Amino acid sequence: MKDVPMSMVEISRRGDVAVAAISRPDRRNALGTEVLDVLVAAFAGFEADAEVHAVVLTAVAPGFCAGADLKEFAGADEESVSRLNLRIAAFCRSIALMAKPVVAGVDGFAMGGGLVVAASCDLVISAPDARWRLPEVSLGWLPGFGLQTLANRIGPVAARRLAWGAETLNGVEAQALALVDLLAPSGTPAREAAIEHAQRLAALPPHAVASAKRFFAPLVAAGCEAMDAEANRAYAEDARHPAAQATMRRFQGR
Repeated sequence: MKDVPMSMVEISRRGDVAVAAISRPDRRNALGTEVLDVLVAAFAGFEADAEVHAVVLTAVAPGFCAGADLKEFAGADEESVSRLNLRIAAFCRSIALMAKPVVAGVDGFAMGGGLVVAASCDLVISAPDARWRLPEVSLGWLPGFGLQTLANRIGPVAARRLAWGAETLNGVEAQALALVDLLAPSGTPAREAAIEHAQRLAALPPHAVASAKRFFAPLVAAGCEAMDAEANRAYAEDARHPAAQATMRRFQGR
């Protein structure tokens, strides 16, 4: 596997399972440019490494991911923010196109873009008490990517419900919507449950696992690239609204 910088993402191995853990606890594991750079490089390495048969995406405490780094967004111009949105969107879409299964292990919370990243994985394992929410509309803008991914996973009506973000779901409620596939057993961190499940997938014939991913990829990822571009345009328009501008100003000094 290609070496990648360890900053902000902890990369380890459990036999033939590669584990990438976002490690930016001071920013609630928010997605910024540096985190994304490491994740993209790491996943390219996992895909190229014949000794890796499955991947786990998880995070250190306090939670999985709080979404895009609004401090970085608040300090950037509109074009830079749009580019970062599109890069995160492309990373999310790339997961469906990998030959190897990717399992998300979500403890604590998955918010905003963090929810989308988790939902983009092939299997999502959540702690029963993990919190799931898309807060963007309450902040003044449409989520800038991932809505088609959610619609493909849980259906358009449920995806719209999530996009409004009027409620926070726990893991049990998220499973009822099919946003979460499996719940971690009581007393077991979702991270460990995800690794255990990934090990079971890794034990299967890799060529057949890859065939299953290739077969379903067009269905899982249908329409996502075009709709991510549309969501990003809507985000940019919303971000000019005074309510959104007020939100951004609150994050500039953080």
